[in-house]
Amino acid sequence: MFARARDYTDFYLVTAKTAIIEHFQYRLANVMFLIHLIIEPLIYLIVWTNVAESQGGEVGGYTASAFAAYYIVWTLVRQFNLSLSPFSFEWRIKNGRLGGELLRPIHPIHYDLGFFLGIKVPYVAYWLPAGILLWLVFRPDIQPTWGQLAAFPVALMLGFVVRFSIMWALGLITFWTTRVSAIFELFFTLELLLSGRLVPLSLMPEWAQGIANWLPFQWAFGFPIEVLIGRLTTEQIWQGFGAQLLWILASFTIVNLVWKQGLKRFTAVGG
Repeated sequence: MFARARDYTDFYLVTAKTAIIEHFQYRLANVMFLIHLIIEPLIYLIVWTNVAESQGGEVGGYTASAFAAYYIVWTLVRQFNLSLSPFSFEWRIKNGRLGGELLRPIHPIHYDLGFFLGIKVPYVAYWLPAGILLWLVFRPDIQPTWGQLAAFPVALMLGFVVRFSIMWALGLITFWTTRVSAIFELFFTLELLLSGRLVPLSLMPEWAQGIANWLPFQWAFGFPIEVLIGRLTTEQIWQGFGAQLLWILASFTIVNLVWKQGLKRFTAVGG
């Protein structure tokens, strides 16, 4: 058992190292990608800052500097929780890639997880100067406690695994049909609205917040942000960790069950 665990550890380290080296080779592409990601929260930040100022300096407990804190941390969380798109499964099947991956001795999910863990290193490295610049320009109000600072990396990593596992589970739909664009777009629309990506969830109507609490989106996105900017109590942080672990367990259970059934239907196609 220990030998097998060591083999998996070595595998993840090699896969992650390969991903790191690969992404540092394409610096310009990664910088352009980062700029693309930063444009979105800047738009939200400017809009909500103007709204706060027009409402006397505050909206739903957020001042202009609090919005700055939220959306600057947003850029880091968005960089970190990037994971395999479910559209990649459609591409793999149509182009015959999945057939080759099934011949490998390790489940394909391990290759994907190791790869996306590895690219966090260059992604965060490229984010740092952008994050510092945004901090100097917008002067965010971030005053977390030491406990919240310690909890943030845990929330960030668990949030990534939540999103990764759900994306993988969703992508398995392509075993039954490759016409999945409508399903995936609906998923991404719900994620945009109920994750805290478009607007902090505390500014949403109570009924929307209630729905969001039962869905995985905020645990991958809004929750880590609110941990670092100091808006959650210790009890709420532990409850959030519990929600993240439950979604991870549920998602990987679904992956395990659906994967076995999907392989029975799989027929290699493409060139």
